[in-house]
Amino acid sequence: MASLSNLRGHLHPSHSNKGGVGFIKISPEVSEALSNGYAVVALESTIISHGMPYPKNLETAREVEAVVRENGAVPATIAILDGIPCVGLSMEELEKLANLGPRAQKTARRDIAHVVATGGNGATTVSATMFFASMVGIPLFVTGGIGGVHRHGEHTMDISSDLTELGRTPVAVISAGVKSILDVPRTLEYLVCTKLSHWLQDANLKLELGTGILIAVPIPKEHAASGRLIESAIKRALEEARDKNIIGNAATPFLLARVNELTGGASLASKN
Repeated sequence: MASLSNLRGHLHPSHSNKGGVGFIKISPEVSEALSNGYAVVALESTIISHGMPYPKNLETAREVEAVVRENGAVPATIAILDGIPCVGLSMEELEKLANLGPRAQKTARRDIAHVVATGGNGATTVSATMFFASMVGIPLFVTGGIGGVHRHGEHTMDISSDLTELGRTPVAVISAGVKSILDVPRTLEYLVCTKLSHWLQDANLKLELGTGILIAVPIPKEHAASGRLIESAIKRALEEARDKNIIGNAATPFLLARVNELTGGASLASKN
């Protein structure tokens, strides 16, 4: 917890978070924790709405929050509900989001204004979650796989806003790494180009350069799915996506769902 406090000091020297920041609703538990300097961990919500079916998504969300609590921190799941950005969800709000599923809009940073202005429900991606976490002074965010450069991205220019957010928002993101459906080598090259080289992390913090930090924690070997099985499913899913002209922010949910189907649930089990 001392390391987390030091990280907060580097990334957010000072902040005010009593009850909310501007138009953001902060749960009483999260607000109290931030005010008292306790450890808070931000969590995204796209994995709840678009990552798995109900009720598995709700069970997983509760389990993840429980793990955060067991390790002495306060979980802050982030989402937009009825046009209001929420940092820290109640059990009822988690249930609502899980029930909405893909009817909640997948919300990256660029989508926030639209979802808020229309009073919609938005499940935050890595970029939107980082944005809101930074606004309220949460320096640490834990997620599964991050977005990146899509395969054939050199032709489509399909690059996740997760990467640009990492280059401009001072939040440390702990992740299992880049989603396997993506072009991993090109994603790593992009990260280096956005000042996220791991050799510069310490200097980055001390100099307050305003960029995030990506900490990759590989999946434990005993929980990993067969690489050959996953890659075969990915290639088939990519072909189907091209045939159906599934592009943009619809691509990742389709690919993840289809790979899960083709692997008989093995990819989802590994993600969990």
